[in-house]
Amino acid sequence: MAILQQGFKFSILALLLCCAPILIAQEHEEGVEYTEYKEGPVSSKSEVEDYIQHHIKDAHDFNLFSYTNDEGERKHFGFPLPVIIWTSNGLTTFMSSEFHHNDNGNVIVDKNGLSFAKIHSKIYELEQGASTVSFDEDHHATNAHKVLDFSITKSVVGILLIGILLFIWFRGLAKQYKTKKIPTGFGRVLEPLVIYVRDEIARPNIGDKHYRKFTGYLLTVFFFIWLLNLLGLMPFGFNVTGQLAVTAALAIFTLIIYTASGNADYWKHILWMPGVPVLIRPVLAVIELAGAFLIKPFSLLVRLFANITAGHIVVMSLIAIMFIMRQSLGIVGSSFLSIVLSVLILLIEILVAFLQAYIFTMLSALFIGMAVAEHDHDHAHDGTGHDVADAEDVRSDFI
Repeated sequence: MAILQQGFKFSILALLLCCAPILIAQEHEEGVEYTEYKEGPVSSKSEVEDYIQHHIKDAHDFNLFSYTNDEGERKHFGFPLPVIIWTSNGLTTFMSSEFHHNDNGNVIVDKNGLSFAKIHSKIYELEQGASTVSFDEDHHATNAHKVLDFSITKSVVGILLIGILLFIWFRGLAKQYKTKKIPTGFGRVLEPLVIYVRDEIARPNIGDKHYRKFTGYLLTVFFFIWLLNLLGLMPFGFNVTGQLAVTAALAIFTLIIYTASGNADYWKHILWMPGVPVLIRPVLAVIELAGAFLIKPFSLLVRLFANITAGHIVVMSLIAIMFIMRQSLGIVGSSFLSIVLSVLILLIEILVAFLQAYIFTMLSALFIGMAVAEHDHDHAHDGTGHDVADAEDVRSDFI
């Protein structure tokens, strides 16, 4: 139960850490390139590519589906989300549904005496008196200023949803361990997964002496990433773990933990490597510092971001086959080919969803284990590598 209670604290911290970079990532420097997404049904290869790029990005509203009626009007079904921005006049709030297209095709909203432009899903404040977005010869916006965007975007909704589910599930599991000693109901589904993360990821990589301290974080990261990956495979338009800000936040969280937990041996091996010539030690120190503060977190964030984003692009590209090839294969043939290929890739993506959560958690545990490892010790070990004196029952960590 102690480990699960630690997980609650990490859940709140993870939510704050993952939400904040998404909000800050709304900022862009002046001179942003403007690319307008084409509204309406897509049929050509270029339109499909634009739609996929638009779909995998974050959004200020939640669009479930769209269609074009017989009159040629584009109808959207979904709901708006709160827009919360800090402008030259202070805090400004409104619903994303207030954005509309003006005569020039730009998405503009007027609020508190200011005009705001929505350029490629990003919000900018226009200069005083401007009602349209101006562009230079390179098609860059020249009269749009950055704002601090604290809006509740679609990715933030996904993070909050999964965070609430994790809190409810594991709080219930911890209560069952405290009262019944043996979980029942949905707790029986969670228990083997918790034990797997503890015994197969945390304990072997961190060691028997320190693994309890970090298992709560590893549990949070594993379930958080896994459930967000699965949520992204559902037809709701979520692509949370495909947002670079989210994966960067998770990587930074791991970086902070293993940096703050590093013992004297860890820093000695980084700053002044023992057992090598003195002249080589400064060079190795630079390499080790770059590995600890740049290469390790970068590998964590890029691996998760790239694999999840690529999976979304592949699935949506296969679905788009029915629109691109319907003239050559016919509606029935293109639809059948698209559905079969999409289902097969989707099954692979379900495996990838678990695999990426496992890899991120495993590498986090490995980096933490390297930071807390004690190089001068003499413990009695059993055949599995665990300390004999610390051998316990499977559930003892939670009681």
